[in-house]
Amino acid sequence: MTATPHSLLLVDDHAIVRQGLAALLANDPDWRVAAEAGTYEDALAAALSDPPPDGVLLDLSLRDRSGLDWIREVRRAGYAGKILVLSMHDETLYASKAIDAGAQGYVMKDQAEDTLLTALRTVFDGRLHLSPAAAALLATPDDPAAPAEKPATGIASLTAREREILYAIGGRLTTREIAEKFGLSGRTVDVHRVNIRRKLECSSFAELLAKAMQFRQSEDGLPPAP
Repeated sequence: MTATPHSLLLVDDHAIVRQGLAALLANDPDWRVAAEAGTYEDALAAALSDPPPDGVLLDLSLRDRSGLDWIREVRRAGYAGKILVLSMHDETLYASKAIDAGAQGYVMKDQAEDTLLTALRTVFDGRLHLSPAAAALLATPDDPAAPAEKPATGIASLTAREREILYAIGGRLTTREIAEKFGLSGRTVDVHRVNIRRKLECSSFAELLAKAMQFRQSEDGLPPAP
């Protein structure tokens, strides 16, 4: 137990969800709900108050704007506390986006009752909290959870399917077109895209597209574009 409870801001556009989170946190003396917010702007004001909360529990789907946008904006404004995302969206698709934006963890809402307190302790200990599936997508050689043996890097690290999808991305095919081409679901294509971006160490989609176009040219035996 901490000497002083960590203060938390609860951000969710459903009051009943905030009430449930507050009730769950009330059973643990390490945490104190300092404020609640149901809109994007109210959450910004609460996070940037003086003193700011030590951490934020954030719903990714706010009614008025995206929670990902909120994370980026509050980080640009100087908020340095912990941000733990609570979402109904598939973490294998959205956890990497949340971490890239500036969050320290991701918890599926249907698992919150079992994992929320553990997740909070993890992020307040200075570590990322992700499920094993999401962590596998985000693992890098610098990640303590990554295998001890250094895997192949770059194009060589891609599976045959990932190389096919990278080639298709280089041809500027959309997710739907790639899904139809290979008989996959759009969600599966998105998961492959996340894996490819991680393996090629692309910081943005624009960078991924550039590498995909270069890969396609090399596969077609064309000289690189000037």
